[in-house]
Amino acid sequence: MNDLRMSEKSRPLLEAVKQHIRDNVDPILEEYQRLGEGRADRFSYVPGQLELLEGAKKKAQEAGLWNFFLPNAETGEGLSNLDYAYLAVELGKNPLASETLNCSAPDTGNMEVLERVGTPEQKEQWLKPLLQGEIRSCFGMTEPHVASSDARNIETSAVLDGDEWVINGEKYYISGAGDPRCKIMICMVKTSPDAEPFRQQSQILVPMDAPGLTVVGPMHVFGHDDAPHGHMHIKLENVRVPKDNILWGEGRGFEISQLRLGPGRIHHCMRSIGAAEKALDLMLERGQSREAFGRPLLDLGKNMETVSRARIEIEAMRMMVLKAAKAMDVLGNKEARIWVSMVKAMVPEKCCQIIDQAIQIHGATGVSQWSALPDMYTSQRTLRLADGPDEVHHNVVARAEVKAYNQDPYRQGK
Repeated sequence: MNDLRMSEKSRPLLEAVKQHIRDNVDPILEEYQRLGEGRADRFSYVPGQLELLEGAKKKAQEAGLWNFFLPNAETGEGLSNLDYAYLAVELGKNPLASETLNCSAPDTGNMEVLERVGTPEQKEQWLKPLLQGEIRSCFGMTEPHVASSDARNIETSAVLDGDEWVINGEKYYISGAGDPRCKIMICMVKTSPDAEPFRQQSQILVPMDAPGLTVVGPMHVFGHDDAPHGHMHIKLENVRVPKDNILWGEGRGFEISQLRLGPGRIHHCMRSIGAAEKALDLMLERGQSREAFGRPLLDLGKNMETVSRARIEIEAMRMMVLKAAKAMDVLGNKEARIWVSMVKAMVPEKCCQIIDQAIQIHGATGVSQWSALPDMYTSQRTLRLADGPDEVHHNVVARAEVKAYNQDPYRQGK
């Protein structure tokens, strides 16, 4: 558990990923974003945007830099969670980097689910094009009328009618559903309302073009629609899908979530460390290039201490995330959930703090369209709600701590 070194076989891969981002992704980011400004249809791509992205994806594929996120799987690189953690930190430094390596959420979690529990037919229809980066996907869980942090509250129903599931309900903040390339949703539904609480839910594959599925529009995050990716409001009205679209069988939705959310949560945290590193670099660049009151900004007030604390927090987060990744490799996703909850509660909060400090040293520019910091802050603040709010994860950790204390007479002084 305490050996957190990257494996020797993966070190060349890390250098290759760094070089790919430096040579093929960093140079296209500004032009990609410029092309997308002012487009009439927010949830679309203008000529040139996808060409830039697909060009970088092709270079990554040709270099063998593809589908790293699937741990120990034949369809991916076969990396451990620990090795992938080192790569994901680099991906977090550029908003396009993950997609160019086909390692972006929510596709990563969806592909892992399909790879683990999908039938051969489901894999052929949906996993294969996802692994090739030909389509995108989304995951439909959160609902507007219930506290969705407790999945037992999910109200979207799926009733079997002959050879079809009939689905009715409403979802919102469905990330990625705005992308015109999004073709499939894994939808959390209630199929067995009379079963025990954790056997009532199932996950079903719902094509985005299914009759009765309506993308109402984007939910905004801090006033932004995050187009073309989007976090969409979706209604499902008598949506019919084949009986065989269910994943792993009726009543196994919670089991699938454990497969999906463990790795997914930690991937977010890995990338968050890369975002914090980027924020610190921006802080240093601004602090040394601007002067006020006859001195560089970095030398004013407690800014040097701020830099120090940022570096200390980043290294502490890095160690925690690496240990959580190692726990998943050694103990398995279910048993490592305490470690995953620790980093999920810790990392986005600390990253928000570091980005906020970088904004402060930039002054008004730090909250403007001239800076990457507002989008970085928005993303990290949102992560404190996504995949379970902070409070849920603190509760998981605290309950485990109480149990450990009560079972250990030495800790109780007995």
